[in-house]
Amino acid sequence: MKDILTAPFLTEMARTATNMYRLGWDERNAGNISLLLDEETLAPYLDRGHVLREIPTGFQAPALAGRCFLVTGTGKYFKNIPDDPEANLGIFRLNDDGDAAQLLWGYSDGGSFTSELPAHLMSHMARLQVDPAHRVVLHCHPDNLLAMTFVHDLDERAFTRTLWRMCTECVMVFPDGVGVLPWMVCGTREIGLATAEKMRLSRLAVWAHHGIYAAGASLDEAFGLIETAEKGAGIYMKIAHLPWKQAITDQQLRQVAARFGLKVRPGYLD
Repeated sequence: MKDILTAPFLTEMARTATNMYRLGWDERNAGNISLLLDEETLAPYLDRGHVLREIPTGFQAPALAGRCFLVTGTGKYFKNIPDDPEANLGIFRLNDDGDAAQLLWGYSDGGSFTSELPAHLMSHMARLQVDPAHRVVLHCHPDNLLAMTFVHDLDERAFTRTLWRMCTECVMVFPDGVGVLPWMVCGTREIGLATAEKMRLSRLAVWAHHGIYAAGASLDEAFGLIETAEKGAGIYMKIAHLPWKQAITDQQLRQVAARFGLKVRPGYLD
């Protein structure tokens, strides 16, 4: 077997988590990441038949039975992942019933997966139904998006349109828009179901006064979605209280969509 600490999926996870912490998106032990691993990707590094221990997930995900995931640990600080990945990350396979994690590597200090795992699994199932290439769910607390939920209408069409109008790249990066949820208690089945429902139509779901979920085919894609939405929210928070002389129009957004062949969320442009 190859040294798993050199596996590209592990080093990329550590790099992504470090960048998220550096940007202030994941203070203390905030935030979580889950990466769906294909068997051929994992096989050179781990024996999938060697189970260290089994951890109940508290949620049934039969559609993901037998699938393997790399997931950040509960109570762990993202900044510590590069120095001790084996304590702060874990790789597990969901059992045949999809209700327990069979730990293959990690959580070496006796820890477990993030408390938001049910929400992640629900979102993975929702995204795989619409995008077979989907692999990543990422959650964090970006400052400007969080602040925007206090001062902006939480209607997701209005929220999306505002972000699209802040810089041209926004409609290019997330033409499917942004789902928005009102404040809900985190770590519950209810918020997981609500997030997964948003994920059927958008790869971004904002939790008002809390943070954001992103989904993608890679860590780079999910990270880039949040990075771009956060840039748009930052511009909005700088100018929302000022008189606007001009802004990107719906006609201009249509021009961008036509130029780059974008499938813009239906009904979101006047």
